[in-house]
Amino acid sequence: MILYPAVDMLGGRAVRLTKGDFAARKVYEEDPLAAASAWVQEGADHLHVVDLDGAKDGLPANIEHLRRIVGTLGVPVQFGGGLRTLTAIERVLEEIGAQRVVLGTAAFSDPTLLGQALAEWPGRVLVSVDVREGRVATHGWTETIDGSVEDVIARLGDRGARQLVYTNVDRDGMLGGPSLDEVRRVARAVDGSVVYSGGIGDIADLDGLAGLQEPSLEGVIVGKALYERRFTVGQALAALAGPPPPSG
Repeated sequence: MILYPAVDMLGGRAVRLTKGDFAARKVYEEDPLAAASAWVQEGADHLHVVDLDGAKDGLPANIEHLRRIVGTLGVPVQFGGGLRTLTAIERVLEEIGAQRVVLGTAAFSDPTLLGQALAEWPGRVLVSVDVREGRVATHGWTETIDGSVEDVIARLGDRGARQLVYTNVDRDGMLGGPSLDEVRRVARAVDGSVVYSGGIGDIADLDGLAGLQEPSLEGVIVGKALYERRFTVGQALAALAGPPPPSG
């Protein structure tokens, strides 16, 4: 499984929210590049970068910070937040050089954008399935979509979206750990791959995710636990690699 240290940007700074609440934020670095550099220096070989201003307002606002991160660090970056037009997606993928983009609100609200993006950039477009109180939420987690999580995932699959980022918003920033049963259900509902996010608080949480051995579970996004030094990037990488094979 891949470790994706999170760099969430709000007002040009690296922050973490609690349960998706923009008012409940903590600033960890004045410069997002400094946060990203720290994870890479510790051994991270992927990054998950989010423009929270963009997620809320519908237009990327921290794009120059993304450009600096991609141009300086040389590791694959997946980026989301405010990508609601093909022009914005093209800019991030082609001009700035992010490896992948994560579409949230636009994947649900625009009937054609998702299909066009998937066709234009195969393998480089993920859909964010953010769940709050058991419902898929959009528009900066202020609106919800009808249907169960499994129904929403199935409908996305019918539209060709088979690479997802799944976030339990109620657990996000709480450090209380994921529900392994929930992660298992989601992993088995996806006809493709999923990256999990939400509530990682200690190394045992990563051991538990790796122990699920679900083939579709591609990786995990970790933010606050790394900032709070609950464990190091190296320890996280080792946990997600799983136990070594038996000798002899």
